[in-house]
Amino acid sequence: MNQISPAKQFLLFVAVFGAVFIVGNLLGIAIIAATYGLSLVMDIARLNFSNPQSITALYILQIVTTTIPIFAAPMLFAYWVMKNPREYIKPSFRLPWMLFVITFLVMLISSPLIEFLGNLNQQMALPRWLHGLEQWMKSSEESARQITVAILKMNTVWDCIKNIILIGFLTAVAEEFMFRGGLQTIFTKWTKNTHVAIWVTAAIFSAFHMEFYGFLPRLLLGALFGYFTAYSGSIWPAVWGHFLNNGTAVLATYLYQKRHINVNPDDTHVFSYPAYIFSGLIIIILLLVYKKIALEKKVNPALHGKELG
Repeated sequence: MNQISPAKQFLLFVAVFGAVFIVGNLLGIAIIAATYGLSLVMDIARLNFSNPQSITALYILQIVTTTIPIFAAPMLFAYWVMKNPREYIKPSFRLPWMLFVITFLVMLISSPLIEFLGNLNQQMALPRWLHGLEQWMKSSEESARQITVAILKMNTVWDCIKNIILIGFLTAVAEEFMFRGGLQTIFTKWTKNTHVAIWVTAAIFSAFHMEFYGFLPRLLLGALFGYFTAYSGSIWPAVWGHFLNNGTAVLATYLYQKRHINVNPDDTHVFSYPAYIFSGLIIIILLLVYKKIALEKKVNPALHGKELG
């Protein structure tokens, strides 16, 4: 099966994901309609969350229509279509533990640069002849924002833990398996250039979220996750970084809602320009250190093979 050309692999991957996504969405809608009634499905479609059961329904829809299909598609592709999960999922834990520490530091120091890119993104204005497209983008952004606000309204510690598991861990695993595991591997074979594959995958990853005024920050995150995977040969540093990004956002939102912290996680003017520059420079240095440690392991795998294996 590995003799299939990268272009055909990409088409097969899209076909598998499309089929699983359609089935997941039909199943999710059917579950909500059967459990709570079709009226609740229509309320959610209209972004009306006044029904007390709407948040529970949103969780079910998130898991069944999005998280499971995103996870299942690369698994089916790797195990059933290509029959090579080692290459198309990269589930190996045989890597130096220090890579997880560096990943943590990169995510910690990335906040200023992400803020800068977010502010830059917000200034985006399309030409007048693309006014219709711009209005659609703003409408999609607002719809995504309302859904996120509804899910992230947390009254108890359990609500916070539940969101850390769903939005932090499960989403991180599913999306990294799909984008860095499946798609990035295909694009690496297709372009024969690791950097191109990483950035193309990161662009698709960012566009997939349909939040166009957050495209640049998510593009950066996707690229970072891509380099974590490419250098280490394992999906888990990217999953760890993705989890840290999402989980920290959930935790910060909960702490702000409960007035335990004063900084609003949605505030986009926390850092200064020197902090933006410092953040970018330190990220580059940390990535170079990450690459050096990872490549040393590949040169002499016996050196670190037993650390996490």
